Amino acid sequence: MTLHILKLSVGVEDVDHLAQIQKARLKREGVLAHITRNTPRKADEILDGGSIYWVIKRFIRVRQRLVGIERGVNSEGKPSCALVLDPTLVTTELKEFRAFQGWRYFKEEDAPVDLIKRTRAAEIQKTLPDEMAAELRSLGLI
Repeated sequence: MTLHILKLSVGVEDVDHLAQIQKARLKREGVLAHITRNTPRKADEILDGGSIYWVIKRFIRVRQRLVGIERGVNSEGKPSCALVLDPTLVTTELKEFRAFQGWRYFKEEDAPVDLIKRTRAAEIQKTLPDEMAAELRSLGLI
């Protein structure tokens, strides 16, 4: 069973802002990874097609495929973990999510649909305020 990770993207304004930050990081470091303190216990399930879903401004908006999990040590000598990411950002349907700390496992059946699979919804979503788009989707109107 494939598992995903759900993570807040703190300080990021939108998907384009996340893309700019990650492009600069990839250029600077040569690899795109999110560093965290804890190593996921369910790494095998995550690496079996899993993604990291980013919550930006209270909504899941985008995902990235996880391509590796590397254990390491931070600058203070404490254990750390690098979640290695595919640089391709895949926008998703908006799904409201309240704030939390750290990261959460996210089951496949709970994951929002990629917008590439619903082209018309993608066009509509970009033109509406987030809350309105989420409400219309919950009513099955988009």
